[in-house]
Amino acid sequence: MWLPPTLKSRENDMKEMGLQIPVEKLYSEDGTGLNNAVVLFGKGCTGEIISPKGLLLTNHHCGYGTVQGLSSKEKDYFANGFWAKSQAEELPCPGLTVSFIRKMENVTQNILSGLPDTLNTPQRDSIIATRIKNLEAGYRFTTKLDASIKPYYNGNQYWVSIIETFRDVRLVGFPPNGVGTFGGDTDNWMWPRHTGDFSMFRVYAGKDNKPADYSKDNKPYTTPAFFTINASGYKEGDFTMVYGFPGTTMEYISSYQLNHIANIIDPIRIEARTKKLDVWNENMQQSRDVFLKYTSKKASLANGWKKWQGEVRGLKLNNVPAKKQAYEAKFQGWANTDTEMPYLDDLLAEIGARSQAANPLIKQDEYIKEVVYGVELLQQASILDRILKVYRSGINGNSLQDTLAKIAAQSDGFYKNYDVATDKQVFRALMPMYFEQCSTCVPPAFSKQFAEQGRNYESWAAYVFRSLASDKAKLNNLATSVNPKDSTWILADPAWQLYSAINTMRQAQVLPGLNNYYNSMAYLNRLYMNGQMKLDNTRQFYPDANLTLRLTYGTVQGIDPDGPAGYSYQTNLTEAVAKDNPEVEEFRMPQKLKDLYQAKDFGKWQVNSTVPLAFIASNHTSGGNSGSPILNAKGELIGTNFDRIWEGTMSDLYFDPNLCRNISLDVRYTLFIIEKLGGAGWLLNEMKIVKK
Repeated sequence: MWLPPTLKSRENDMKEMGLQIPVEKLYSEDGTGLNNAVVLFGKGCTGEIISPKGLLLTNHHCGYGTVQGLSSKEKDYFANGFWAKSQAEELPCPGLTVSFIRKMENVTQNILSGLPDTLNTPQRDSIIATRIKNLEAGYRFTTKLDASIKPYYNGNQYWVSIIETFRDVRLVGFPPNGVGTFGGDTDNWMWPRHTGDFSMFRVYAGKDNKPADYSKDNKPYTTPAFFTINASGYKEGDFTMVYGFPGTTMEYISSYQLNHIANIIDPIRIEARTKKLDVWNENMQQSRDVFLKYTSKKASLANGWKKWQGEVRGLKLNNVPAKKQAYEAKFQGWANTDTEMPYLDDLLAEIGARSQAANPLIKQDEYIKEVVYGVELLQQASILDRILKVYRSGINGNSLQDTLAKIAAQSDGFYKNYDVATDKQVFRALMPMYFEQCSTCVPPAFSKQFAEQGRNYESWAAYVFRSLASDKAKLNNLATSVNPKDSTWILADPAWQLYSAINTMRQAQVLPGLNNYYNSMAYLNRLYMNGQMKLDNTRQFYPDANLTLRLTYGTVQGIDPDGPAGYSYQTNLTEAVAKDNPEVEEFRMPQKLKDLYQAKDFGKWQVNSTVPLAFIASNHTSGGNSGSPILNAKGELIGTNFDRIWEGTMSDLYFDPNLCRNISLDVRYTLFIIEKLGGAGWLLNEMKIVKK
């Protein structure tokens, strides 16, 4: 996950692997580099510009939440897809933004000058925060663009990103779920894969081609750079690159922190979400209304659930804890002989002691977050707490009424996508787990209510869900009546009582200790990272992902995680059609797509009487790389990244190119779906497509 401005140091290695263009074409500050064709899509995905008219390609699942806001029973874009037939039909997407990185610059000296490595005081953090604030302001003044300074290498370096953000983004194309989510949770994080995971948007700008709020007078953004699409294909062993915004990795943590993830955090999350997803799936299958309310939430919840299972599996299969411990033994040997950094001598011992002491707090907090707050009503009860605080604030009259109305209105989005019966079943499923497995973190209010309801989970759920927060009308009545007795009603509200109890306990008994632990670990990890970079001459260090622009490279390469049998590196439409099952939502393929297959109506995207669909390569990707462009040796687009193989999800913690693979959608399948299924061939006319 290399920083684009540092690619010159990687050029020889990249060329040996197959790169055919100068790295200056990948990144430059004059507007011509391909960094100007990569965007941060929304708040956590990547997209790529594929035409001079601001046409943008990303993943289906990246556009999912936005499209849910545009969909309805009458316009069910999940079932039927959406394809604009002209720019006039492209749909505005309120709140959606895309951001370009125009420049990145190392500002470490500006931020850390005069601050010793071992200084560990709030004063140091305050100095750094002030320097960042002032330097960002200076960049904004001189560039007239936004600026964001983030830490790298656990705070041993700082880089600034100069950012241009566009606020008028419109939906252009969105395949139905039978293409875009084909395989669903069953195939998620798996290989082979047959998911047409893409969607298309367009960036619009004001008359001066600069970012502007939505206006019908805005024009498609004229881009300084966009990706040429190469439809010639690829073969195993071909050089590939992934450009994008990986979200979070922890490549350099100790074995002690790895233990938290593999043996405490991931297992709790997996078990809690399994129970929750079982309820959601059952209710979504029985009701289309519930399906539409929960489909985006489920996709997000299930994504992590499946990923963490693969992460735990990968760490165990590849014996990563033992590898970490062996590395730490080497590091300790280096530290014992080093004379310039004596503070490294006992560093790992201190990391171990503090990590082990934090085990109970990490367990408690994870149960609170995943089990208690896993019940949507118990999160929503926070709205009652806000109303109660307004009553206690002393404001009255019109000011009181206006404030309460605003608080209630902020919940409109919640209730639009909420089903009380479904959530009640989740409560019934999760509370036994909470009482049985985290008895030390159950507040008295929970035990009291449970006992009063005869220690019967069904009765308890019925009681709790009488809450004022369970229904939009009840909440609105509470907010508009402005009755002094309302505060008494809130105090007696069963969901508020549980929310208040768990929140109070967490704030008093869990978070102070956890915050102390994480603050101390930030300091210790910074020293550990610094020590590794200075003492370990056996590896080259790239910074952990932090949702900033990175480039990674590898080769198209198949894998069978269980042995040398060798999965193919590529899948195709024929295999997808074979998986079609009209009785199962996840594998229900659109009839039109099956008709196209039966007629062999593949157009110019045909290869060997089918259409290439997905492929895998040895690129290091993470969450945030969803939607990233997959490039060939010439920097041409050959696919769109959308996933990793299951065992390879451990790459957030331990990347091994022999074992980890990213999964990408073949651009030829994307073009086939646009033209043949979507009937939107007009879009291809504005792309630059090359093919042998």
